[in-house]
This record gives sequence, structure tokens and C-alpha cells, in this order.
Amino acid sequence: MTLRRPVPSTRPTRREFVQGVGIAGLGLLAGCGQLPWQAQARVPRIGWLGNVRADANLDPNFEAFREGLRGLGYADGQNIVIEVRWSEGRVERLPALATELVRLQPDVLVTTTTLPTQAAMQATSTIPIVFCAVGDPAGLGMVASLARPGGNITGQSDLFVGLSGKRLELLKEAVPSAARVAVLWKPANPASVLEWGETQQAARALGLEPISAEADSGDDLPRAFETIAGAHPDALIILSAAYTSVISTPRLPEFIARSRLPTMHYRREDVAAGALMAYGPRLVSQYRRAAYYVDRILKGTPPAEIPVEQPREFDFVINLKTAQTLGLTIPPHVLLQATEVIQ
Repeated sequence: MTLRRPVPSTRPTRREFVQGVGIAGLGLLAGCGQLPWQAQARVPRIGWLGNVRADANLDPNFEAFREGLRGLGYADGQNIVIEVRWSEGRVERLPALATELVRLQPDVLVTTTTLPTQAAMQATSTIPIVFCAVGDPAGLGMVASLARPGGNITGQSDLFVGLSGKRLELLKEAVPSAARVAVLWKPANPASVLEWGETQQAARALGLEPISAEADSGDDLPRAFETIAGAHPDALIILSAAYTSVISTPRLPEFIARSRLPTMHYRREDVAAGALMAYGPRLVSQYRRAAYYVDRILKGTPPAEIPVEQPREFDFVINLKTAQTLGLTIPPHVLLQATEVIQ
């Protein structure tokens, strides 16, 4: 009898089969550029609700926010997505725009000023909200306190309500002969109502008579102009909360130039464009700082635990060309207080 040597089997063992399938699977996935443990992470989505601009690229505050994000390692369209909505000065659009953003399920909502923030709060009680440039968030009931906001909201106060007295004081020092000051404000904005109340108190303490000129939108300006012209004031102050509805129209600077009224604004940009003076927080710094809030929330900190911050940097800008046009001589001690003098 002849013994035959066993022929090795060409069929793979169970272990070889499993290993082979695993290697082949890895090869296929590697060919697609992704391994099983490299599942693509969800890109965070940020909603931005703004009040005036239709084009985000023209808004210095929005660009400051994006700059702040870039400094923290975020790039729009790469590792974050920013969904932008603007009311274009039409505040009646804010609730619908806020609802539209909420439906996109962003990880964070960023809002500018009081009315967009209130619209966002009405649209969601769960999505974190970071607000910028809100005059008195505690006084308006948006947060429980500045130290512990509570709820789903935090951000930065612009202190405009608390700065009313200082702005009137600087205006009075620049125009010592002023006795009657017209105040352009917006009754539909709760922050403007608070600001108007404080402005009245500050005016009386300085021996000034405040004259109310109300404008909820650009359409209200002709009536407000008539009120101002009929009262014959010595100066004009524009409350911060009125800007979003009236400053975007050219009728306001045209009226100021025509009436030759020394005017106190709150934004440096207005003085650079020809207004007499402005005093207020450096808003671009606040919007850049908003990126810090977004970063902390994306990394897991609840907004209720992030304190509301108040402004740290302020600008007092004077335009000497405008002063000369108005026949004003700004006292030296006022010029010394300015952070910038435009010659």
C-alpha cells in the first residue's frame, strides 16, 4: 500500500477569512479617505441675528466677531458655519427671522442689541443665546443677574442706559450755553425707554431741559424733526437704542446739518462722517469678545454659568471741523478727555 502525503487545503480557515474581510474593508474605507474610527464630527452651526445691515461684509461689528472666532481657531465654512439674518432696520421682521434661525437648530445664537435678543428669547428657551450691546439686561428681565444670568442666555451689556448722564455732561461742557436739549429716542424699544428716563433725570441734575422727540422708525423722523425745530433746542442727543431704526436713513444727518445743532452721538463712525461728538463703549471690542462666549458654550459651559460682562473700553471722539462749522470753540479740558480728535 502506498501512503499519500495530504494535500494542503486552499480554503482559508475561519480566522484567515475574518482577517481578510477586515483588511479588505479597511482598504475600501481608506480609499474613501476615512477609517471607521475617523467618523466625521458635526460642524457647529452659529446663528447671527442682526438689526440693520443687509450685507454682513459691510458691518464692522460682524467682522469683529468673525475675527474673534478666527483668533480662537474657528474658520467660517470650515470648522464652523455661520447662518446670518438681518432685519434691515425693520424690527417687525425680527420674530420671523429668529424663528427661521431656530429651525436650523444652531448650537448658539448671537444677537445684536435689545430687540433681536428679545426676538431670539421668544423663539427658543433651549438654544444658547449670546447677546451683544444690550443696555440693561438685568433691568429688562433678560437675565437673573449679571454674575449668574440663568436660563439659556448670557452676553455683554453696553451700559448705554448707565452712560446717559456722562454723555449729557460732556455735551454740556462742550456747549456751556446750552439750556434746552432735544432727545431723539425710540418708545418701542424697552432699552430706549429706560435710557430716556435716565436722560431726563441727568438733564435736570445738570440744569438742562430735556425735549422729547420720538421716532420708532425712519418714517417717524419728519414728525420728530418738526418737534425739534419747533422747540428751538440748543443741542441734540441721540439715544443709542434709537440708532437701529433711524440712523440708517440719510434724513437724520441732513436734518442735523441743516439745523446746525451740536449733536451727541454714541458711535465713532458718525463723528468720522461729520457729527460733532460721540461717547460710548468701543463696540467692535464687544463683538470680538462675543467669540469667547461662543467658544465656551461650544466646549460645554452652560450660558447660565457665564457672567454677563460690561464694557472695558470707551471712546470719546470730537470732530473739530464740525465744531468750526458750527462756530463752537471746544474748551481745552473737554479736548483733553477725548480719546480721538478729528481735525
